[in-house]
Order: sequence, then structure tokens, then C-alpha cells
Amino acid sequence: MPNRLVTDELHRLDTIELLHLGKSTVTLGGLVAAVALVAASLVAARLVAGGVRRLRDRSGQAAPSIYIFEKLATYGVVALGLVAAFSTVGLDLSSFSLFAGALGVGLGFGMQGMVKEFISGLALLFDKLVRIGDYIELQSGERGVVEEIGPRATRIRNNDDVDVLIPNSRLIESPVTNWTHQGGTRRVHVPFQVAYGAEKEKVRDAVLRAAHEAPFTLPDTERRRTQVWLVGFGENGLKFELVVWPALEAVKRPNATIAAYTWAIEEALRSGGFEIPLPQRELRVRGLFGEEGEAARAALRLEPVKPAMEPAEEPAPNSVNDAAEDLARAANEAELKPPTAG
Repeated sequence: MPNRLVTDELHRLDTIELLHLGKSTVTLGGLVAAVALVAASLVAARLVAGGVRRLRDRSGQAAPSIYIFEKLATYGVVALGLVAAFSTVGLDLSSFSLFAGALGVGLGFGMQGMVKEFISGLALLFDKLVRIGDYIELQSGERGVVEEIGPRATRIRNNDDVDVLIPNSRLIESPVTNWTHQGGTRRVHVPFQVAYGAEKEKVRDAVLRAAHEAPFTLPDTERRRTQVWLVGFGENGLKFELVVWPALEAVKRPNATIAAYTWAIEEALRSGGFEIPLPQRELRVRGLFGEEGEAARAALRLEPVKPAMEPAEEPAPNSVNDAAEDLARAANEAELKPPTAG
């Protein structure tokens, strides 16, 4: 008897008409069932996403591909739930006039932005130029590790553990620097200066030794080597650059990497007795008490400075120019590379 009462009550709810949409009639029971189906699909999508996410965390190299499957499965479950809900309500899905009209009105009032971001998100998922775990940098200055590519925005986390939401279309339409594309490392340039008169070879050896002692510096290979370049002449000293290949995890933290190498360079220069130049100005006095030259020196009772004996010239040691060797190696590789057909 109680089961029959429940059945009768449900049947009564199913006969209560709420509104008419063309040839379709929306009943209270159908509306309740549709809401239940949508809620069930959202719960199922969350469960599927959680299970696939746990699998992705243990997959390693296959994580980007599993992430694509995770997103498609989530969107698919929600889409099936919506279709089933429309059918349960009683809407005739074979006729899209009502749906197309509602969609057109929605696009006219701002849904075009949401559709644009959704399509851009799908393009990012299948393009694989920006993947989960990549360290990217935008021209506007935002940079961080890609944590999630959502239907509206991509979430990146910077080195301060702050999540930044970037619209998907910006990653499609604007230039993006992917520092860790395909899991490769990148070369880092660390500038520093040494006072004029310092021996370039000793500076190079000291800085290279400090760079190689850093635990995140990759070992030298034929193609990737740690080098020191003399790049210019500053107002107060010689301008150098440490050119180094750090490990992939260090590339994802550029500020900390530059700071660590700068610290090591300063310690190496200080231990080697090299002077780090400071801004300085030279003051020349042309006249004193109305006197100039020897007369001014005599007024201050200063003895003329005797020129120091110049040491005998020694032959300059053979220096190693890392930048020149790098260019020569690249030229040799270009000559040895076989020409491409066509």
C-alpha cells in the first residue's frame, strides 16, 4: 500500500503542467527528474575527474595526455546529463528552432566571450604547445607553472604560490614564452662586472668554478657548456655574463636561480681578490688660488710626482674566448650538416 501511494503521488506530480513550449509540455515531475539528472551528472563528472586525476598524478610522462582525457570525459558526462535532462522534461530535441533562438540571443548578450574561451581551451588541450607542468611567461609579465586548463581560463601558479587566472584566448592570440617546452632546459645569462685592469682569464676561471659547484648546474656536454662572456665596457668596469645551463626545476624558478648564481659569483670574486666596481667620479682642478700648474703645486708645497718605473712587458697569456668558441662550433656544425632537399 505505501508503494502504491508513492507511485500515485509521483504520477500526480507528472501530470501537473507548468508551461508549454511549442508542442512540448513541461510538467513538474519532468522538471524534478531533469534537475536530478543534471545534479547526478555533475557529481559523476566530479568523481570521474577525481579518479583520472589520481591516475595522472602517478603517470609521469603520460600526464598531459591523461589530462586531455580527463577534461573530455568531464565535459562528456555533463553534456550527456544535459541531453538526458532535456529529454526527461519533454522537449523535442529534433527541432532546434527554440534552442537556436535562445543561443542566438545569448550570444548577442555576451555568451560569445564564453564560447570563445571554451574553444580556445579545447585548442590548448589538443595543440600541446602549452601543457600541464610547463613554465610559461606572457608579455604582460605573468609567469608560472601551468596547473589547469579550464573551460574559461588557464590557471598558472607563480613561484610565490599565487594562482593567476589567464583567459584561454590570451594564450592563443598573444606571444607566450614556454621555458620548459617538451621537458627541456634553457640557457640562463647572469650579468656581472669587474673593475678595469682585472685579468680576464682569472675572472673566468673563478666564476666557472663557482658555477660548477652549484648543485643545479648541469654537467658540460659538447653542445651545452657553462661559459663566461665579456660582453661590453661599462663606465666603471668590464661587463661579463655567466652563460649556464641549469636543471629543469631551476629553470622554473628564474628569480631564485639568478639570485643563487649572483651570490656564488660575488663570493668567487671576493675570494679571488677581484674588485667589483662602484660608481665613481674623477675631479680635476685646473686652478688654485689664482695659480695653475707648477705654481699651484708650489703654493700647496707639493713635490712633483716622480713617474714610477714601468715593469718589463710580459707576453700576454693565451686567453679562452668562450663566445668566439661557441660561434666557431656553431659554424662547424652548419658546415657538417648535410643540405636538405628541395
